[in-house]
Amino acid sequence: RWAPKPSAGPHKMRECMPLIVMLRERLKYALTYREVKMIVMQRLIKVDGKVRTDMFYPAGFMDVVQIEKTKENFRLLYDTKKRFVLHKVVKEEASYKLCRVKKIHRGPKGIPYAITHDGRTLRYPDPDVKVNDTVRVDIATG
Repeated sequence: RWAPKPSAGPHKMRECMPLIVMLRERLKYALTYREVKMIVMQRLIKVDGKVRTDMFYPAGFMDVVQIEKTKENFRLLYDTKKRFVLHKVVKEEASYKLCRVKKIHRGPKGIPYAITHDGRTLRYPDPDVKVNDTVRVDIATG
């Protein structure tokens, strides 16, 4: 069987898992490509609090995957052999994620901003935040 190629997104191709692989091979919610397409098109899957209808959307490290119908929340983590594992989390823990700061720059008019490992841009970060620090980001507010 051919492996599905993830779409362009916040995580690198080699460091992510497409939603189709997650739903079909890992969680066993679907048996076929067509069934995964139906699940995703019903807008039942949220990644980091946003509904994703692309079944090739790249979910990466520390992403929170929420399934509305089953009221389940998963966090994508690595096991000891650097493989993705879906770790079940409670609703309170699914409201935030940890992000590694990759770059810190100053934008127009000297506004500081930080770029995280998943492509987020955090404007006006705390002055104590440096490159390679980990920050806790609230998913609802960003």
